[in-house]
Amino acid sequence: MMHFGSIITAMVTPFDQDGKLSREKTEVLVEHLIRSGSDSIVVNGTTGEAPTLSDEEKITLIQWVVEIVNHRIPVIAGTGTNDTRKSVELTKKATALNVDGIMAVTPYYNKPSQRGMIEHFKRIAAATHLPVILYNIPGRSVVNLTASSVIELSRIENIAAVKEASGNLVQIASIIENTGDSFAVYSGDDSLTLPILAVGGTGVVSVASHIIGAEMKEMINAFFNGEVKKAAKYHRKLLPIMEALFIAPNPTCVKYALKWRGIDAGDVRLPLVPLAKEEKEKLTSILKSL
Repeated sequence: MMHFGSIITAMVTPFDQDGKLSREKTEVLVEHLIRSGSDSIVVNGTTGEAPTLSDEEKITLIQWVVEIVNHRIPVIAGTGTNDTRKSVELTKKATALNVDGIMAVTPYYNKPSQRGMIEHFKRIAAATHLPVILYNIPGRSVVNLTASSVIELSRIENIAAVKEASGNLVQIASIIENTGDSFAVYSGDDSLTLPILAVGGTGVVSVASHIIGAEMKEMINAFFNGEVKKAAKYHRKLLPIMEALFIAPNPTCVKYALKWRGIDAGDVRLPLVPLAKEEKEKLTSILKSL
């Protein structure tokens, strides 16, 4: 089964000045992410503004990223929606484009039961031979995929990991304790990366790695090398920027921070709006302090 590494970056989607996909900006961004320590890239995730992308745009973006990466690191396609049939269809299309893995979010808005979510993920897993990463984010989807549901799903051969953004360390520890050694548990919150590593996690599906990827890799490597105090020092140092990147709805802040760093990924699409003046000033101050 594919190993996705310790830092999976949930990539923003680069737009041009007219709000359309930009191949040129995508290439610049992908090269930046590879240079700065991303072990894998997720395309069409929450940070990629997937709800505003048409299916055609999602397929185009996957094609571009697969071509640009050219087998240097794994590419994971976000194919989850709140419609099982549509999710299965997108999964099949992404699989045909030679991605390395699939990420599927818990169905949002329609509030399915645990049984409904289990069946949803089973159908997605059956639609591909690729490893599937479950994505649990109750803050956005309202529903929580419980530890027992994740444990049950982990027994399916190609369900290989979970991105856990519940913030519930008890639930996360239970998943780690009751799944096999090959099942990976990733933090879905940058600020919880080190605590989740401490209870046996694998790494993080990150937003902050767009900006501090190298520093996050240093922190994670220090932890795995037994340098716990060094890792903790990195954690405390990086927390302000991790938190600052969420003072406005994601990915508004990270797109601004990228532009501040000289990497233009364009603006966000409505209903998201660019940062207000005071938000820019606050984020810029923290970026400068690093």
